[in-house]
Amino acid sequence: MSTTARPRARIAGVALAMTGALVLSACSSGGGGGPTSEEESAGPETSAAISFGDAEASTGPAEEVPDATPGGTINVLQETSPDHLDPAQIYVAHESNIARLIHRGLTYVRLDNDGDYTVVGDLATDSGTVTDGGRTWTYTLKDDIYFNDGTPITSADIRHTIERTFAPFITQGPSYIQQWLAGADAADYRELLPDGPYEGDHLPDSLLETPDERTIIFRFAEPQNDLPYALSIPGYAVVSAEGDTQQAYDQDPVTSGPYEIEDFRPGRSMTLVRNEYWQPETDPARNAYPDSYEISFGHSLEDSTARLMADNGENQYATSFNNGLDAGNGPTVMEDPELRERLIDGYQPYVGTLAINLDRVTDLRVRQAIAYAVPLNGVLNAYGGSIGGQYAGGNISPLLPGYEEDYDPWGKLANPQGDVERARELLEEADAVGYELNYIHHTAPQDQQAAVAVADALESAGFEVNRTEVPPETYYDTIGVVDNGADIYRNSWGADWLSGATVIPPQFDGRQIADGGSNYSHLNDEHVNEEIDRIRAITDPAQAAEEWTALSQYIQEEFVPFVPTFYYRQTILHGSRIGGATFNDDLGTIDMQRLYVIQD
Repeated sequence: MSTTARPRARIAGVALAMTGALVLSACSSGGGGGPTSEEESAGPETSAAISFGDAEASTGPAEEVPDATPGGTINVLQETSPDHLDPAQIYVAHESNIARLIHRGLTYVRLDNDGDYTVVGDLATDSGTVTDGGRTWTYTLKDDIYFNDGTPITSADIRHTIERTFAPFITQGPSYIQQWLAGADAADYRELLPDGPYEGDHLPDSLLETPDERTIIFRFAEPQNDLPYALSIPGYAVVSAEGDTQQAYDQDPVTSGPYEIEDFRPGRSMTLVRNEYWQPETDPARNAYPDSYEISFGHSLEDSTARLMADNGENQYATSFNNGLDAGNGPTVMEDPELRERLIDGYQPYVGTLAINLDRVTDLRVRQAIAYAVPLNGVLNAYGGSIGGQYAGGNISPLLPGYEEDYDPWGKLANPQGDVERARELLEEADAVGYELNYIHHTAPQDQQAAVAVADALESAGFEVNRTEVPPETYYDTIGVVDNGADIYRNSWGADWLSGATVIPPQFDGRQIADGGSNYSHLNDEHVNEEIDRIRAITDPAQAAEEWTALSQYIQEEFVPFVPTFYYRQTILHGSRIGGATFNDDLGTIDMQRLYVIQD
């Protein structure tokens, strides 16, 4: 996430994303409610900047949603069950969206009734007080904030939350703050506190100080003006120092949000009920109107769409946090005015790519051949075609500052079916016809369909392709292993906040290559690493945006570590008894904090 105020994009237009839940990162962007026919061809338009909220903006209770009534149960139809409930291990969308109901952090990005977004203090009294040119940030905890076991949340819990992210068993969550504190990248940051706080060691007060039960002071060697954004990521939500069970915390966490987990059957269902210790007067962002949420897993897009279209029985009280419309039913829904009334839609910052493992595919010409051969239309068709997204020329989302609409180094936007002949020519030049590629994808129907299209095109170009399927729940754990044995694999990445700083370094900084890291192509180039450091030091957001885009294009053209496929869009259908349905730009999906049940 990036800069003290970031431009946001608001979308006018139809956005029927046939996407699943398996996308990385916390933040997304999109539009408001149901589109009109005149809006269907519109694209992103810049709106006001997000501001950092003061104490008044951070005071609860949350602004009332018009006509909202408390009570009832909302049913949530999800494709993928969460593999992680420990905040520090959460870094994918389907887990993050559930986490926002059960966990709280120092800050939160709130959507107001007027459509504005503000970084507000959540557990903290405000979004932070900054001094020393962005190097020192001070937070004060609110009164009357508790975990769901009734214990007060203190600065010791916040210290513990940060310190445990250095522990070796925390491998899946964000690492921005750890790296900023350590002044190091990748696994090197762990050297600052190798065992976390579990052997009695702590970060020095020169980095993280808790002078009393309510005060937390972060001190960085370099300015970190994005800290309030970073702290809003579910991966930095508070963890109970007293209740921390280390690895076991991942399946049975102590929670702090308006809901707690009453029952969780992995792969099947989760029941959330009210946390009696949550005080709405302390929470400026969560309305928590429903009495409970019944979340069920294993719903394909076809299944959830059919249930929501039928709008009968319990389906009237249902929605999804991540399941978009399926491709087959998309046109039917769009042609039915009554169904369109129950749609919310928007763009997301996620960019789908096919990552290429540079450790294994070492010949540039072979990687170029992959890039030319991959059919963008075959991939996007699996996710709903043109109404599910738009073809991507690079990996900078249309919602990010610095996006260049016409960037298309391999002519893929004009030729989305791919150029098999050019790919074969490159293989012949490299004496690599018959080159064997190990291809990992996951088992969701869309990804299976896309994988078939990709494999067929690569084989037509002269490759031999071995496909391996992995369950969605463990997909990123699998490709996150450095020695994963694969040559190519799908990766969908979205900015944690609207800056290339949350896109390029996590994916292409060679110093971040590690098991559990997100440099999936394993690019490690000294010039790229130096450029990342240089651009990070730029204080002008506009200049930094241009530089991140230029570096992204250099990486793409010089090394070919990935093939961009499409920019995501998302459309959520909900039942007729669901009120408050709004597309949240920052989440890239329905705003679960504003939902309520329309009572009889």
